[in-house]
Amino acid sequence: MLDALKKAFSGNDEHRTAPAGKKNDISREKSAVLYEKAKQFFPGGVNSPVRAFKSVYGTPLFIERGDGCFLWDADGNQFIDFCCSWGPLILGHNHPKIRERVTKTLEKGLSFGAPTALENELAELILKNNKYLEKIRFVSSGTEAVMSAIRLARGYTGRDKIIKFEGCYHGHSDSLLVKAGSGLVTFGETSSAGVPKAFAAETIVLPLDNRDAVESAFSQFSGQIAAIIIEGIPANNGLLIQEPAYVQFLRDITKQHGALLIFDEVITGFRLGFEGAAAHYGIQPDIITYGKIIGGGMPVGAYGASAELMACISPDGAVYQAGTLSGNPVAMAAGIAQLTELKGSGFYKALNAKASEFVEAIRRYIAAKNYKVKLFHVGSIFWFAFTDQEHIRTASAIDHGSMEHYKVFHRELLNRGIYLGPSGYEVGFISAAHSKIELEKAKRAIFESLDELFRHNKPAA
Repeated sequence: MLDALKKAFSGNDEHRTAPAGKKNDISREKSAVLYEKAKQFFPGGVNSPVRAFKSVYGTPLFIERGDGCFLWDADGNQFIDFCCSWGPLILGHNHPKIRERVTKTLEKGLSFGAPTALENELAELILKNNKYLEKIRFVSSGTEAVMSAIRLARGYTGRDKIIKFEGCYHGHSDSLLVKAGSGLVTFGETSSAGVPKAFAAETIVLPLDNRDAVESAFSQFSGQIAAIIIEGIPANNGLLIQEPAYVQFLRDITKQHGALLIFDEVITGFRLGFEGAAAHYGIQPDIITYGKIIGGGMPVGAYGASAELMACISPDGAVYQAGTLSGNPVAMAAGIAQLTELKGSGFYKALNAKASEFVEAIRRYIAAKNYKVKLFHVGSIFWFAFTDQEHIRTASAIDHGSMEHYKVFHRELLNRGIYLGPSGYEVGFISAAHSKIELEKAKRAIFESLDELFRHNKPAA
């Protein structure tokens, strides 16, 4: 997966100016000026690599505001947004109840570095409605949540090695910025400068959907593996939907060998349902991690587990983890407002039905036109893959050459007022703010963009 990310985030700017002058391209004049200025301040002109638009056409869009399902950029272009800040804005942008709760909290102060009642309120809201957790610890990001979960697993088991899967992304902590080696069962190899080989050597990277590889790892490193970590449903490198039997296999083999199973639910948590992928599969992981969806999109994360496991965390136990902004009152307030809406009767049923209807309509159009593209979907998450494969469950099954199709598709969608993530490896999200009217407009734009893409059975020039 990290090789794919590098391809998406690196390279020169030649491809980005290739379609310059194309009729009907949206104006990016102000965004272009802002980007040139940003390059004086930030590496690559951005504060997170994918924002640089390296794998799609044109200058990065500088966003000015968002409301409901819409975004507006610095040039005044309006878009129906299917990125949703990479998933957590499940209620849409600038939701009035979140805004009201945040505003009231802001009037009392921004940060205290001390306990507040808001932490109790959000924790109770989560734990009373999630049977897969008994205790929780708030942190400041999904990366921090996963890093802490790995430390907890190692501290609890007294073992050092972890298993992760190629095609799953778990943040940018050192022990997880690794890629697979050349064998079926290999220690991870560093995939970023600055990651010591000794750190990567404690991470075993395996292919997804391969039971033999997992069994071989436990045989080869008997008594050394602390945990398996997997995304609830891998959705950072395409949407790699795993079969329930395979996920159950991971649960069974970890129990068999005294290792822990960690679900990284930074994307799937509270997105597939209030109990996330754990409930989707009906499987009890040992540790679950969450991201900024629990804070209405604010910088926040969390990890949780049984009371027994969480008793290992300082100050109760010997596994140290701390943070001045952990449980930040503004993030807690936003999270309370958002999750209160999510636990409302019928919320997920309505959201997922709306997403299914949207996806099925596009699939029917694709089938009628016999286009070489598949639309994968689970809950309110979807992913366009320019392939004729019925299933893609591993990173190696993705045709990386098809990303040239996505570049054209992305440009055509932007020109028609539709915003998807600026990489063909990224998934899309539907929010409660997407009305039938906007979804109909989006479908028409998608149909037209696919027609343009496949006009001559190849990407448009």
